[in-house]
Amino acid sequence: MVTTEQQPAGKVAVFNLAEAGLGDRPELDDDGRERRTGTLVTASAHIITAVIGSGVLSLAWAIAQLGWVIGPVVLLAFSVITWFCSSLLADCYRAPDPVHGKRNYTYGQAVRAYLGVSKYRLCSLAQYINLVGVTIGYTITTAISMGAIKRSNCFHRNGHSADCEASNTTNMIIFAGIQILLSQLPNFHKLWWLSIVAAVMSLAYSSIGLGLSIAKIAGGVHAKTSLTGATVGVDVSATEKIWKTFQSMGDIAFAYSYSNVLIEIQDTLRSSPPENAVMKKASFIGVSTTTMFYMLCGVLGYAAFGNQAPGNFLTGFGFYDPFWLIDVGNVCIAVHLIGAYQVFCQPIYQFVEAWARARWPDSGFLNAERVVRVPLAGDFPLSPFRLVWRTTYVVLTSLVAMIFPFFNDFLGLIGAVSFWPLTVYFPVQMYMAQAKTRRFSPTWTWMNVLSFSCLVVSLLAAAGSVQGLIKDLKGYKPFKVS
Repeated sequence: MVTTEQQPAGKVAVFNLAEAGLGDRPELDDDGRERRTGTLVTASAHIITAVIGSGVLSLAWAIAQLGWVIGPVVLLAFSVITWFCSSLLADCYRAPDPVHGKRNYTYGQAVRAYLGVSKYRLCSLAQYINLVGVTIGYTITTAISMGAIKRSNCFHRNGHSADCEASNTTNMIIFAGIQILLSQLPNFHKLWWLSIVAAVMSLAYSSIGLGLSIAKIAGGVHAKTSLTGATVGVDVSATEKIWKTFQSMGDIAFAYSYSNVLIEIQDTLRSSPPENAVMKKASFIGVSTTTMFYMLCGVLGYAAFGNQAPGNFLTGFGFYDPFWLIDVGNVCIAVHLIGAYQVFCQPIYQFVEAWARARWPDSGFLNAERVVRVPLAGDFPLSPFRLVWRTTYVVLTSLVAMIFPFFNDFLGLIGAVSFWPLTVYFPVQMYMAQAKTRRFSPTWTWMNVLSFSCLVVSLLAAAGSVQGLIKDLKGYKPFKVS
């Protein structure tokens, strides 16, 4: 049985595939859509490529704030919580039954099916805040990487003590110009090859950072490390130690943010064996693989740099040579995030454009579209509304990035804000609604303890990141790479 959503208020159309003459068509699934062919291998690969990204660049710094004992423990704790809540979310792909129920094609649809319209709106708000935050964070990260390429070449020519500076603002303007052009593409989602490029780029720069860390350790350089991380009175003050500890948890949380796309990944799986069983295995494989990689990057990065580990180990110049390899790593970051920016902003574009056209259906400005011939590119559909609105969005996010161009602080804030609601709260609530968990039962109690504990961690991480932003803003010099 399948329900359609495009119906008048209060009415739901239900139809049976067999009655519609579609039940004997092997190329269709039970919802009338093209038969899905995803497997455990493809789902695991999607998860790994979704998780591993720019968050890996800050893990050495995060471990440096926490130390040899707490750092790996916190990293492992986030991975276990992410895996556990992903397993709960996997059971919510179908409703009300996790095996035979109606499919939910997105995270938001799953929340609406189990928790109602009010929680769906809160979930949508959290998702869009996260998407906006990520696009701002990617603007900052790309600009810093672009500046690091210039600085790397400067250090190579003039020595490591040379005064090599690069303008974040100029790089953000260049990045914004590229995004304004890419944002005019009406069918960006059809560029399937973009995900492959992004996956290759993220694995490339992560591997370069890991390899450089190993090389530095093998070179015999012994950086100062400790069981508790950055030393109070030597590396940081007591207050700074507390704030940076909180902020480091936000950075780790950001590195594990993929719940937003879990339902979409599950929607690619074939129906047999049951999607929820396959997705649970894929989540375990994906999160386990990612955690091992993160442990290597974070632990070896800390061993290489010690308590003075840079916030971004490819742009903070813990490495100077080989300069060309550092340049390659930063080019990979820039290429990855130029495409990833569009992946994260497209849902925002589509939401606002659909809302505007529904609000003003007869507007010529909203519905006009002209075909413009572009040399070497052929015919290009140009919409005045798309041009104005999407350009405005890119400009606004770039302005925020120019005001707060701080890699660690902003990533920590994004991770803190999105971790509790999207990774923990909604999966826990949906699971309890599906299982009809009784209030104050043992399961209900410990599920809520988990959710509340993660809320506290998110609030502390957000506080640490905001304090870091305020502190960095006071001493910010706009023409130096942060």
